[in-house]
Amino acid sequence: MVTFRNNNNNRRNNFRRNDRNFKSNGDRPKYGSNYSNNENFQRKIPGRNNHNASKLIDKYNNLAREALSSGDKILSENYFQHADHFTRILNEQESLKKARFSTELVENKSDESIKKEESSEKVANKNEEVETKVVAAK
Repeated sequence: MVTFRNNNNNRRNNFRRNDRNFKSNGDRPKYGSNYSNNENFQRKIPGRNNHNASKLIDKYNNLAREALSSGDKILSENYFQHADHFTRILNEQESLKKARFSTELVENKSDESIKKEESSEKVANKNEEVETKVVAAK
């Protein structure tokens, strides 16, 4: 039995040896990746339920009406403030969509004008080639 214990202790020591690419806590960084302070960090659109803003406006308006009908003016005002917050978010989202749409229109118009200029230049070049061929044929 004594030899068995000695073998067991040797195995344990072999397992804990540091030559097996084992990193202790001091060898590796505290966090798994190499992030710098807020560099290249983009937050999602503020708020987690902004995609449901219209539904949340209806929800809080209904809750405010219920609280007002039960006589709780403070709670109803709280719900109205929540609804107001989401109306502002919805308006901001709509203004961002309008701004994106208008920039896309401007870009599309500029792309179309560039294409028209290129096509008119191609037509002019073809006309010049035809004229030179006619002159050369005479």
